[in-house]
Amino acid sequence: MAKTTKKAPASTAKKTTAAKKPVAAKKPAAAKKPAAAKKPVVAKKPAVAKKPAVAKKPAAAKKPVVAKKPAAAKKPAAPKKEVAKKPVAKKKKTLAPEVIEERVEQKVENTLMALYNLQQIDSQIDKIRIVRGELPLEVQDLEDEIVGLETRVNNHKADIEAVEKKIKEKQENIKNSLALIKKYEDQQMNVRNNREYDSLTKEIEFQTLEIQLAEKRINESKLSLETKTTEIGASGESLDERKTDLEIKNSELADIVTETEKEEKDLVTLSVKQHVVIDDRLLTAYHRIRKNARNGLAVVKIERDACGGCFNKIPPQHQLDIRMHKKIIVCEYCGRILVDDEIAIAVDEN
Repeated sequence: MAKTTKKAPASTAKKTTAAKKPVAAKKPAAAKKPAAAKKPVVAKKPAVAKKPAVAKKPAAAKKPVVAKKPAAAKKPAAPKKEVAKKPVAKKKKTLAPEVIEERVEQKVENTLMALYNLQQIDSQIDKIRIVRGELPLEVQDLEDEIVGLETRVNNHKADIEAVEKKIKEKQENIKNSLALIKKYEDQQMNVRNNREYDSLTKEIEFQTLEIQLAEKRINESKLSLETKTTEIGASGESLDERKTDLEIKNSELADIVTETEKEEKDLVTLSVKQHVVIDDRLLTAYHRIRKNARNGLAVVKIERDACGGCFNKIPPQHQLDIRMHKKIIVCEYCGRILVDDEIAIAVDEN
């Protein structure tokens, strides 16, 4: 018997193939563009006929030879101007540093001497003006006082005139009041009733009070008049004394001016000469220091290791720099220009 083959179990059976996707329909082939029509063949242009050759012109007749003019005589050459040669600048000689330093020191020393000399001249001018300066102030004060006294006397006189005028007015008022009183008394004798009598009586009393008031004002004015008169007398005496003092002071001032005028002019001339020697910058600083200083000293010498203006001690290093004369040194405290004894002695000798 033939063997029967057993079928494989379901688990071992082959997996069923997945369902196939539907095949997409193919796009229709695009229609081919019709072939472009060929351009028509352009007929060639006929060849241009060549121009006939131009006949050559006959050769021109030669021009007759012209006789050359005789050559003109050459002008004599102008003489060349001699150019002045520029002078060759000489080369400056370079100075040694020691020589330059010595010249700087000499310049500073001369400046310090000029400043100290100017200070001495200005100090002498200040002394002359101080001696003379008190008298002009006294004269000015006396003149002002005299003017004040004269004004006071004139004011008192004007017040006296006004008071006298006022007294006369009051006296006239008294006379008028007396006349009215007499008139009212006469009317009282002819009154018709008591009412008229009482009215006239009141008028008489009123005028009597006016007379008393006027007399009081007159007495006050007379008292004021006496006071003004007394003040005028005192002011007049004081005015005479001041005028006498003014004459004396004017004479003294004239004598002093006469004595010192020539000396002052000479000193002022010397001061102006010194201004020319000194630089403007230093001169401006000098005048500024003199203006701010109480005693008018802008250049001072060292005295006992201290500044001669403010008397503050100067450090030894600064003193050494001042003696070296390499630069202008000022006081740290007062700003005055400092010089040493050597400069001061040299100026005093000159």
